[in-house]
Amino acid sequence: MDPALVGRAAVTLAMLLGSLGLVTWRQSRTLETLAELDQVRGQASVARAQAVELDRDIQVLTSRARVVREARQRLGMHTPDASELEILDLGPVGVAP
Repeated sequence: MDPALVGRAAVTLAMLLGSLGLVTWRQSRTLETLAELDQVRGQASVARAQAVELDRDIQVLTSRARVVREARQRLGMHTPDASELEILDLGPVGVAP
């Protein structure tokens, strides 16, 4: 066999193996990156769900029905009846003192 042909075949084989190794490395890096992306998307989804749950909790906790109920239980407050109401005369509206 011709030594130049053997050398050329060896270089070609080395280039082929090198390019296959590079493709394999890039594929593995791509798969790792996609796995990280899926993980981040999952975390974002969980964070959005937590935000929705917190918003719902805030709406429940600040609702008038709950505030009135808690005021009655904790502070002993009640809705005044007619005998407990007192109307104050503030004078004419819009007149500065």
